[in-house]
Amino acid sequence: MSKRDYYEVLGVARNASDEELKKAYRRCAMKFHPDRNPGDASAEASFKECKEAYEVLSDANKRRVYDQHGHAAFEHGMGGGGGGGAGYADMGDIFGDIFGNIFGGGAQRGPRRGADVGYVMELSLEEAVAGIEKQIEIPTLDECDVCDGSGSADGKLETCNTCQGRGQVRFQRGIFSMQQGCPHCGGRGKIIANPCVDCHGQGRVERTKTLQVKIPAGVDNGDRIRLAGEGEAGPAGSPPGDLYVDVRVREHEIFQRDGDDLHCEVPVRISQAALGDAIRVPTLGGDVELRIPAETQSGKLFRLRDKGVKSVRSRAPGDLYCRVVVETPVNLTPEQRDLLERFEATFIGDGARRHSPRSSTFLDGVKGFWDRMTSP
Repeated sequence: MSKRDYYEVLGVARNASDEELKKAYRRCAMKFHPDRNPGDASAEASFKECKEAYEVLSDANKRRVYDQHGHAAFEHGMGGGGGGGAGYADMGDIFGDIFGNIFGGGAQRGPRRGADVGYVMELSLEEAVAGIEKQIEIPTLDECDVCDGSGSADGKLETCNTCQGRGQVRFQRGIFSMQQGCPHCGGRGKIIANPCVDCHGQGRVERTKTLQVKIPAGVDNGDRIRLAGEGEAGPAGSPPGDLYVDVRVREHEIFQRDGDDLHCEVPVRISQAALGDAIRVPTLGGDVELRIPAETQSGKLFRLRDKGVKSVRSRAPGDLYCRVVVETPVNLTPEQRDLLERFEATFIGDGARRHSPRSSTFLDGVKGFWDRMTSP
């Protein structure tokens, strides 16, 4: 009998995304799961058909081959295996079983834990430096409240007939003897006699979970925080996965962070740079005084010790580096323009060179360049 198209089995379009495939498989599996349809051979066949379709379409390489050649690809080995409804979750399980048996490792016993969940948290620089506690909401598979995650309506379990309670099955594939978790009981060795009506024996339901996440002081962009046991609930009583919170620090309007150090630009007037001044500059702890010596040039870097960041990995805070930028005045009044013109008139002849060290160095460099270019 010819096989049905895998996309038709899952009820999705041929351009369905990975997430759409996952949701479709979950609906199909829950509908035809043997635990929900005991003794129903038709439902068991449909369950295997859904599983086979998802195993192929959820694998990018297998899906590409299937889209080109259909079922024939796997009947003649073009797809590299899979699609036969053997009961394993993915190719990684097979290779793990093969090498485990060769080197004596064996397959992992017991049911699999729930999947890990990732969450990206955006913080301001102030929040990242000081630390903060934030409430987040994550869509996930959470433990069923009705059956407390057991999947059973009355708590009764029966020995799995497929694995005889061992939680594993062994089969021969060519020269290799392979062992894997039992596909019928999920590696638990027991099956649910009376499935929970709320979660249909899965022990978990889809919901949005609200959590309070404490961000330690000093985290930086790219840091990751692990919350053990806050990921997806495991199937029918198996351990949950973990939640990983990835920190993203937004760009700050004043400071740039470099590890434990902070950098900022401080604009000053020409008169302040030439005559010297004491100005107030911002830090994360409040304004502090910075003394600008007379004849300070634009680009001069000043270091304020211990005014940076104390990261989660350091014992002492870093430093704040302030780069002075001499600002050209704008919107001049007639009086200011007259004063500047008279001031500029004082820079006459070679004597002006001693007042402009950078300009003098630049002009000497230009002269030397042209001399080298025009020399024979």
